[in-house]
Amino acid sequence: MTRPRTKHAVQPAGDICRMSAVALAAAIRHKKLSVREVVTAFLDRIEAVNPLVNAIVSLRDRGDILREADAADARRQAGVETGPLFGLPIAIKDLASTTGLTTSFGSPIFADFVPQEDDFFVERIRDAGAIIIGKTNVPEFGLGSNTYNSVFGPTLNAFDPALTAGGSSGGAAVALALDMVPVADGSDFGGSLRNPAGWNNVYGFRPSQGLVPGGPDPEVFHAQMGVDGPMGRNISDMALLLDVQAGYHPRAPLSYEKPGAFLEGLATAATGGRIAWLRDLGGYLPIEPGILDLCEAALNRFADASFPSEPLLPDVDFEALWQAFVTLRQASSGCALKTHYDDPAKRHLLKPEAIWEVENAMRLTAPQIRASSVIRTSWHRTLLSIFDRFDLIALPTAQVFPFDVGTHWPREVAGRAMDSYHRWMQVSAFATLGGCPAVNVPVGFDDRGRPMGMQLIGRPRGDLAVLKAAAAYEAMLPWPAGA
Repeated sequence: MTRPRTKHAVQPAGDICRMSAVALAAAIRHKKLSVREVVTAFLDRIEAVNPLVNAIVSLRDRGDILREADAADARRQAGVETGPLFGLPIAIKDLASTTGLTTSFGSPIFADFVPQEDDFFVERIRDAGAIIIGKTNVPEFGLGSNTYNSVFGPTLNAFDPALTAGGSSGGAAVALALDMVPVADGSDFGGSLRNPAGWNNVYGFRPSQGLVPGGPDPEVFHAQMGVDGPMGRNISDMALLLDVQAGYHPRAPLSYEKPGAFLEGLATAATGGRIAWLRDLGGYLPIEPGILDLCEAALNRFADASFPSEPLLPDVDFEALWQAFVTLRQASSGCALKTHYDDPAKRHLLKPEAIWEVENAMRLTAPQIRASSVIRTSWHRTLLSIFDRFDLIALPTAQVFPFDVGTHWPREVAGRAMDSYHRWMQVSAFATLGGCPAVNVPVGFDDRGRPMGMQLIGRPRGDLAVLKAAAAYEAMLPWPAGA
């Protein structure tokens, strides 16, 4: 299989921008490249490509960025100890707070908001020596898997300007695919690290619940279904960033210490394992034709890498599980947005999906929320029983191929009506509800050149095993990641 060329009128990236993040960090560390050289190459690439796709927003002044690069070069020449991301230009997802840099959350309410405190993982990225150059575009408050908002507009797919980039980490996925950044962060509640990665032919990793500390937040104990994690053009780059993001933080009480270095762990190859292929859950999930075929071809590549698969249909009430996801999401996201809904000056600035979350949250009762959490707990037990027999679970990353960017969300999938703005992404909820690590791996393109991915889900806190399996698959791919 050959990879289609991007339909954007862009030249291929230069050598520096095509280098892996791991290789770039090593080249800077060993003084084969200066930080200024690296940063300049990526800023030139952004200048040439970003106007076509709108992936990076709130880009800092070029002069300020280059002065920071020169200061980094001076520290390196002076022999100052450097971190694992030293000198790498990174754009942070616009749902994460960045000190001194606009964080809009894709909302006109926060169009001019400049935080005075970093998110925990952003602080770690700075401390690791990265140069934060701007933000990556998101849907408003991360709601929905189509990256558009009234502040910055839409982000276009890396392969086709008529199509959506996915979301909510859509800007990050497109920036990676088109070589505007060497590695990227993202976040994932309902597939936001996985879906845009699948739709832009890159990798996205949702870590186990608690591995990457979330916050600072006003509430740190409830739900914990949204997580931060890495995206990359290869598995090693994601491990490099995850090593920086992960680990216990005292202000994130449900976080925990990482079990060793992920990048170092990849040095030992996976020895194989068994994959449970859940397919379309026995016909429960409507899936656009062509997606399952691509995933099954990918499973054949996994078999060649000593990861054979077999079909599995768990004995689960999948509709009850979905309704539990919807309830728990409303109880967290909807309640968090209620402060804006309650302000008459702000309510009209919320998009319909945000209002839907809030108004449904206001109708929830405590017994409903507890019942949903009990269902979630039962699903966790089911997953543990599956992992007694299998090493990994596979599902499609999305139920549809990337669609027209002007369509807010699909109203129908494979002939079935969708009853909410996120029902069509139901396939992403299963890893979320289980607190499991899940990686998107690219599986190829349909006859229209639209990319697709597949989720590889591991046991809770089995993050390294998932990454190692994905690396074994990556070695079998007949095409490189990106556009």
